[in-house]
Amino acid sequence: MSDKPTTPKTIYKARLQTLYDQKLVDELKAELQLENRNEVPKLEKIVINSGLGRAQDDKKQIETAINTIRKITGQQPIPTIAKKSIASFKLRQGSKIGLKVTLRGARMYEFLDRLININLPRLRDFHGLSLQAFDRSGNYSLGFIDQTAFPELSFEETTPAHGLQVGLVIKCKDPAHARELLSKFGMPFEKETK
Repeated sequence: MSDKPTTPKTIYKARLQTLYDQKLVDELKAELQLENRNEVPKLEKIVINSGLGRAQDDKKQIETAINTIRKITGQQPIPTIAKKSIASFKLRQGSKIGLKVTLRGARMYEFLDRLININLPRLRDFHGLSLQAFDRSGNYSLGFIDQTAFPELSFEETTPAHGLQVGLVIKCKDPAHARELLSKFGMPFEKETK
């Protein structure tokens, strides 16, 4: 055994994570009239994926997609593999058909912070996110046609262009609660028309 005193590790918390823990939990509990802190909606994970589609045989496009997702998220993407062969789609069992990354903890909140405050305002003709993108469980999905909205990437790294899908997995009782949570984080939803 060593005689060195052990110092406790400091746990890094992202800005939105600290905001959620210190302020938003109590606000949401009061506003949504929930009995317990554990009923408050919570962001569990963010899944970023990109389908390779027709480019599954193009090494340059696959390398571009891997590099894009790695730079945007800070994690190495894992390939998604076809489970069945489908002749009409020219798809063979076992071939790579996409890439995905799952973010949790501080990286998840950092990505959400950059998405809300940097990436979405950079989109052309942006009028807010659709309120129709919530599923029955309260999860929210948004897609990017190309990866040019991310400032981490240079122009050379964005060609050839490919789409990205971002899924926010939220633990909640009601989809309206999930919408309230994302609004508190500053997600720019479109204005409802009456």
